[in-house]
Amino acid sequence: MSTIPGATPADTPVALIIGAGSHIGRAALSLLRAQHPDWEIVAVSRDTATLPAMPGLHAIASDHSEASQQAVATRLAGVRGRVQRVILCLGVLHNAQLRPEKRLEDLHQDSVLEYLRINTVLPALWLKTLLPLLSGAQACSVAVLSARVGSIADNRKGGWYGYRASKAALNMLLQTATIEVARRRPLAVVAALQPGTVQSALSQPFVGGDAMRPEEAAQRLLTVLDALQPTGRALFVDHQGQSIPW
Repeated sequence: MSTIPGATPADTPVALIIGAGSHIGRAALSLLRAQHPDWEIVAVSRDTATLPAMPGLHAIASDHSEASQQAVATRLAGVRGRVQRVILCLGVLHNAQLRPEKRLEDLHQDSVLEYLRINTVLPALWLKTLLPLLSGAQACSVAVLSARVGSIADNRKGGWYGYRASKAALNMLLQTATIEVARRRPLAVVAALQPGTVQSALSQPFVGGDAMRPEEAAQRLLTVLDALQPTGRALFVDHQGQSIPW
């Protein structure tokens, strides 16, 4: 495992996974290596020690702060214009401080702001940071994990105020950014992907035994991503390739 990408020939494609230590992130790493054995793969994670060992993998530690993102971009200067695949696996549904709200009385300022910081702001800043690295001559794609509950039109159950709002705001930022990305990288696809219910720390308290394994979810998402075509607009799709209403 290397920490210095860019040493391969200048035409070698690059795949970049942000949040590579997550369940889906690790599964996507293995699948991308199997599908593209000649590509360079860059994995960005808070804890690179948890990443699988594989040839051609470059591991970079980041706490996802804005300063850390810029430091990662500097490290990746050698792959500028070669990144053909970006997968952003950042997100939180619950932790020691956060719990999805069941009713309006559960709503608190600090929790909503934390949902927005992690689920909305950090992915948007990563998109800003990584845009100069994207290929302009070849087709490329940026996938950001979103959620069906971020759909305003599809909200029928209510609840989960902070999480829903943060994913809806993420979708708006992606849609807005794609208008600009399309001018600068006309062959780029930007997609908000809904991974389905996956066996992970994020979903564990809220799902039963019918959740997908991370490997299945990652395979579905990569298959969907490969089939998408640039339209000049962001795409909001689920793991089966079906469009989700904004």
